[in-house]
Amino acid sequence: MDKPKKSVRRKTSGVTIDEVAALAGVSPMTVSRVFNQGTVRDSTRERVMRAVQKLGYTPNLAASSLAAAQHTRVALIYTNPSGAYLRELLVGLLRVASNAAIQLVIDYWDNLDPAAERKAARALAGRVDGVILPPPLCESKDAVCELVKARIPVIAIASGQLGNGISCVRIDDFHAGKEMAEHLLQHGHRRIGFICGRDDLSASARRREGFVTAMREAGLKVEADMVQRGDFTYRSGLDAAEQLLSHPQPPTAIFASNDDMGAAVISVAHRRGLDVPRDLSVVGFDDSSAATTVWPELTTVQQPIASMADAALDILLRSIRRRSDETPVLTDHVLPHRLVVRDSVARPPRRR
Repeated sequence: MDKPKKSVRRKTSGVTIDEVAALAGVSPMTVSRVFNQGTVRDSTRERVMRAVQKLGYTPNLAASSLAAAQHTRVALIYTNPSGAYLRELLVGLLRVASNAAIQLVIDYWDNLDPAAERKAARALAGRVDGVILPPPLCESKDAVCELVKARIPVIAIASGQLGNGISCVRIDDFHAGKEMAEHLLQHGHRRIGFICGRDDLSASARRREGFVTAMREAGLKVEADMVQRGDFTYRSGLDAAEQLLSHPQPPTAIFASNDDMGAAVISVAHRRGLDVPRDLSVVGFDDSSAATTVWPELTTVQQPIASMADAALDILLRSIRRRSDETPVLTDHVLPHRLVVRDSVARPPRRR
C-alpha cells in the first residue's frame, strides 16, 4: 500500500501553481486566493478547481509554492493628488497582499525635489524587496534610477513608458481617450472642451492625443482655448471649468482627464445655473468613487484599478523571485478599459 502512495506524491509534487494558473487561464495569485478562500468570481473558482483536478494538484502545496512570497516586503510610494484613485488602489493592494502573506509598506513622498527623491529611494531600497510606483511617481526618473541601481524590482502603475529597468501595468490611454471623445461626438457635440492632467505623465498626454485624434477624424479643429491645463486635483478642475465656461462661445461638452476634475466641472456648472446634461455634458476618467458621488453621476472610462493592483503584485513577486538573474524580464501589461455610460451626457442644447 505504501508504494502507490509514494507514486502519487511524486506525481503531484511535479505540478506547480504556475501550471494550474496557466491551465485555468488566471494568475498564480488568483489560484492562491482560491485556496485561501479569497474573493474571486464563482466561475473563476470553478475553472481553477477543474485545473486542480485535471493536473492532480493538491491544495496543501499552495503555501510551499508561494514560499517566495512569504514575508516579502513590498513598498507602495505615493503622492497622488487624487484621493479617490489612491483609495481604490490601496484597497486592492491590501486585499491581495493579505492573501499572499506580503507585508505592504506605505511610504509618502510629499513634493520631494529630485535630490530628496534619490535619497529616499536609496533608504527604501535597504528595507524592501520590491516597489510599486503609482502616478505621478511612476515616471520619476530619479527614484527609478536609484531603485534599479540597487537591483530592487520596480513596477509602475498607469505609466506608458516601459523601460529604464522597470515593468508597468496600465490601460491603453490613447484609445480610451479617443473612445470617450467619439462618445460625445456621437451625441452631436462639436464644440468640446478638454481638461488635461499633469504635464509630466505620459497617461495624460495619451488621453489628450486620443481626444485630439477623434476630433480631427471627425473633421473638427481643436481650438487652443478649448484645452485647459489641470493636474488631476479637484481645485484644478474648478479653475479649468471657469475658464472654459467663461468663453464667449463656451463648449457644449467638457471632457475631464479624471473624475475629480469632472466632478469639479459639474460643481461649476451648477453654480452658474447650468443643468447637466441638458445645458452641458460632462465626462470624466477612471471610474473612481468621485464619479458616483456627484449629481448627475459621471459618464467615465473605467480604469480597473483593483485589477491593476492585482496584476502589479503578481508581476512584482515574479520579478523578486527572479532577482538573481542577470537580465531582468520586463513586462508591459495592458488591461482592458470600459466606457461606463451614466447620466451626465445628452445631446447639445439648441442655440437660439
